[in-house]
Amino acid sequence: MKRAMLWLLTIALTVVLTLLVFFPASWLGSLVEQRTGGRLTLGDAQGTLWRGSAFVGGAVGGDGPVTPLLPGRFSWRISPLALIGMVEVQLENSEALAQPVSFKGGWSQWRLSPSALLLPAEGLSGLGAPLNTIAPSGAMRLSWTGLELALDGRQMAVNGRTTLEMSDMASRLSSIRPLGSYALALDWTGQRAQLTLSSVKGPLLLSGRGELNNGRLRFSGQAEAARGQEEALANLLNLLGQRKPGSERNIIALEFH
Repeated sequence: MKRAMLWLLTIALTVVLTLLVFFPASWLGSLVEQRTGGRLTLGDAQGTLWRGSAFVGGAVGGDGPVTPLLPGRFSWRISPLALIGMVEVQLENSEALAQPVSFKGGWSQWRLSPSALLLPAEGLSGLGAPLNTIAPSGAMRLSWTGLELALDGRQMAVNGRTTLEMSDMASRLSSIRPLGSYALALDWTGQRAQLTLSSVKGPLLLSGRGELNNGRLRFSGQAEAARGQEEALANLLNLLGQRKPGSERNIIALEFH
């Protein structure tokens, strides 16, 4: 009886180890969909959990084609030591990442190495409303310092800075191209981030400050046309919001609470 039980345990352990070693990368697609609320998935995933590649696309559900959201394919290498709490992940994509990214840590604390990610604005329409209505175009670059991440209960705490640079942005809602270039900086402290939006150049000027706290956004800013562009941008500004009271110029209040 003991020998039979030993054989059964040996077989079960062998099956589990085999599944872990050859865990197909294609299974990660459904996991990514769950973690992103059905917004993202992995397309054409190849390899295994430990060493594979795929492109990042918008989840469409059913058997429809997956639309790539980012350029190139992401390849990854995960150390098997992750099974005992020593996480080490290497991520590469020469077309989308400024440099390879490493993700290291334990069960509840990690560090993400500095890098930058190219985000073609046109691909954002694949994420659904309201971005498919705005239909943004332009070039975006998300950069970050070395980020410290930790689990705080069931929430993720982040420390560091991320900056989203948006260059030569345009929208099908306006015939003015480009509308401008902007920078959005987020300074993370735990589960909070202080936001600062500023204009770099362009006929449409955007600015403001806010806070992201446990996923809830509070933002107060304004949109206005550069001098000489008031008439050309009047219709777009009216779509963005209501005019600030007491202002001689057509300055639109941007308020999110």
